[in-house]
Amino acid sequence: MASKTTTLLVIGGGPGGYVAAIRAAQLGVATTLVEGMAPGGTCLNIGCIPSKALIHAADEYDRVRRATTASPLGIRAGSAGIDLAVTQAWKEGVVGKLTGGVAALLRKAGVQVVAGWARIVDGKTVDVAREDGEAVRIQCEHLLLATGSEPMALAQLPFGGKVLSSTEALALTEVPRQLVVVGAGYIGLELGMAWRKLGAEVTVVDVAERVLPGYDEDLGKPVLAALKRMGIVLHLGCTAEGLTADGSGLRVRSRHADEFVLPADRVLVAAGRRPRTAGLESLQLEMEGRAVKVDATGRTSMRNVWAIGDLTGEPMLAHRAMAQGEVAAECIAGHKRRFAPLAIPAVCFTDPEVVAVGHTQAQAAQAGIAVLAAQFPFAANGRALTMEGGEGFVRVVARQDNHLVLGWQAVGHGVSELAAAFSYAIEMGARLEDVGGIVHAHPTLGEAVQEAALRALGRAIHV
Repeated sequence: MASKTTTLLVIGGGPGGYVAAIRAAQLGVATTLVEGMAPGGTCLNIGCIPSKALIHAADEYDRVRRATTASPLGIRAGSAGIDLAVTQAWKEGVVGKLTGGVAALLRKAGVQVVAGWARIVDGKTVDVAREDGEAVRIQCEHLLLATGSEPMALAQLPFGGKVLSSTEALALTEVPRQLVVVGAGYIGLELGMAWRKLGAEVTVVDVAERVLPGYDEDLGKPVLAALKRMGIVLHLGCTAEGLTADGSGLRVRSRHADEFVLPADRVLVAAGRRPRTAGLESLQLEMEGRAVKVDATGRTSMRNVWAIGDLTGEPMLAHRAMAQGEVAAECIAGHKRRFAPLAIPAVCFTDPEVVAVGHTQAQAAQAGIAVLAAQFPFAANGRALTMEGGEGFVRVVARQDNHLVLGWQAVGHGVSELAAAFSYAIEMGARLEDVGGIVHAHPTLGEAVQEAALRALGRAIHV
């Protein structure tokens, strides 16, 4: 077995791992990264990027399809068709450009990349089974764990055959005739809506009583209306019991204990994700539930063993992992940094989109904070109406005593792009007067941000 030494060994080349590796190398730390897939991890290869590409393709096809009947814009199309093989090839091309870009960035920074699968011997030693069949033992001073997360299967619906995880659902080469989605969270609804637009009959089953249970209830209402408008059937407050004996459908039990069968040629299980901890057994790590416990620098309970990203628990978001990766890398290099953001944006790429940053009214109340809250409807926003996106709103939550902005929520067409403005306002300590006094470009969705702040101050102009 070949051997090598390095100062920092990063296991996992996803958003957290590759960012940590690049930043550490920039700071002069000899860095090696081990990754079994293409650089970019779940996010770039089988998660964030391919899902958004599929969602975009579905949106474009849906626009053309709707234009074959009656478009309020006066657009008429003779017919609509889609070649899913071409769509998938385009999607993979996008993924390839981004993963190739990450590989180039790693090379530019001087990171040594070992393609293969790691087996941790101890906190200083890792054996890697390389793609070429050879093995290498790597000794390190610092070990950074960035192994990410994996889809959670259900005991009654193990992955395989017609039961899909999000990974397989993104790679289908034919549009399923009847797709049942188990899970009304953001992954299930994003993919369910995309496949519905591509022509599948879609049914959603969830034990929760409403869609997007992880978000403020008001944010889910426009999404619920869109689901019904699209013809997606919802069975909320229901439990998926497993496939029928002949595999032709999914057995479902309602809140009233009645059992019925939903026909399905594909079942997507979108029941959440869990930290990927397999292979960490040789390390004596303190855990928090299923996640590895870390402090604000990324340190674990073992000296010079660090962890970032989904492995460290919720929120399992690529941008959180990236930020943690930078902090850990700088701490390893001897700098003083802490991961202590005031807010981390969460975005749901349904149609309409949903964004939440910071405190909701309910969360502020639980913390004993008196707040002012106001929302501005996109029905009164010129840019939204010109994009046929008049549904939804922007809401601001601020302290009642000093008007410090604590949170933002929005639902509507294209609101994912407002996430940065929301985060800036919170992290930079903006008050309602600051947001209301900034000149916002017209016509843009951002005007709704300003108007929400003005409305909270009792000074709204356009509503």
